[in-house]
Amino acid sequence: MAEKQYVVFKLGNEKYCADIVNVGSITEFDTITKVPNTPSYIEGVINLRGEVIPIVSLKKRFNVTESQGLQDARIIIITHDGKNVGFLVDDASQVIRIDDENIEPTPAIIAGEDRKYISGVGKVDGAIVVLLDLIKILSDSELEALDAIDKTSL
Repeated sequence: MAEKQYVVFKLGNEKYCADIVNVGSITEFDTITKVPNTPSYIEGVINLRGEVIPIVSLKKRFNVTESQGLQDARIIIITHDGKNVGFLVDDASQVIRIDDENIEPTPAIIAGEDRKYISGVGKVDGAIVVLLDLIKILSDSELEALDAIDKTSL
């Protein structure tokens, strides 16, 4: 019985989790500088402690209906191949523990590209949360494009 810690975050009314091992930091929503000619799910870039970090809106990436306000919005920062990427979410305020026996594999109904970043479904206090692998949400070509954005911005 292995137990892992997960960061819980919200997109709209749904809760998702990401393995805390993949999360470098969580920061409050800050001013995002728009970058022209980028995919619609790229919010822009931020300057975090002197580093330019591209920001991906998970709501836009997953086609989740936009909600009002960003008062509780957070940016989850991950590091992949030495590069930081931020994911804009509606809220990220909790860390939970889930035992491996309470995690089901990705349902067979989920197919195609989406399957690669959904690492399972967790059962927590009678509720279900989708476990996401934030590192796998973006393809290699998208990560290269983000790398190009942060080198030309700010």
